[in-house]
Amino acid sequence: MANGEPITRDVVGPLEVHFGERKSTCNAFVLPGESEPLLGAIPMEEMDLLIDPKRQQLILNPEYPYNGVLRLGRTRPKDLN
Repeated sequence: MANGEPITRDVVGPLEVHFGERKSTCNAFVLPGESEPLLGAIPMEEMDLLIDPKRQQLILNPEYPYNGVLRLGRTRPKDLN
């Protein structure tokens, strides 16, 4: 939890999350009562979604409005010298 208190919750899935024509498959934690659901970074990245802070909403990446692009990072090997 945000206050550092550990809790145990059930995990359900796989769930399919849709945004327009895009979709992502992920698992979800079951939260108590009226808890507001949160969309994590991994499904957002898989669907190539961005946050528009002015309009306070999710948007499709304007650079790739028709097909999302998932960027995979490349790690460089550590210098062994």
